[in-house]
Amino acid sequence: MFDLNVYDKSVALANSKERNAIMPLLSWDIYSVFFRNLKGVHADFSHLEQMSSLYKWNLNLDLLKELKDNDAIIVTNADLKIEFASQGIAAMSGYQPLEVVGNSPKMFQGKNTSVEKRAQINLAIATQKPFEATLVNYKKNGEQYDCHIRSFPIFDKKGQLTHFIALEKAA
Repeated sequence: MFDLNVYDKSVALANSKERNAIMPLLSWDIYSVFFRNLKGVHADFSHLEQMSSLYKWNLNLDLLKELKDNDAIIVTNADLKIEFASQGIAAMSGYQPLEVVGNSPKMFQGKNTSVEKRAQINLAIATQKPFEATLVNYKKNGEQYDCHIRSFPIFDKKGQLTHFIALEKAA
């Protein structure tokens, strides 16, 4: 077991005037962020799997891979109200997942969001087609960022539209 006295002595030495003090490196310091992110991904995956089962989604998408490959995933209902946002939304936009639930994804748009791209997205949604676009979005603090979105309509096993899913990356 790690002797904390060694650590304390190293800290004391580092705080002294000695310039060649060597600090012990605890591996947990390195991996704690990794584990926290991994826990969030698995919680998000579990939630998406529950939604998929509840609504009987007919979706050919590896949700775990998409959670790892994208900054955020947002799921809206057919009326375009956000029902789920992955933990990654906080780092990308400054909004916590629960802050966006119940809102429209338009909450991320602002004066510099392209009217033409918004029209293209609206057409794809109205015709229940997938789309891919990069547009200017806004963080909670008002700062703008480019957001690359791949979105798909989600149908149940009977072919009825239930949700839309957006896979997002800060561009």
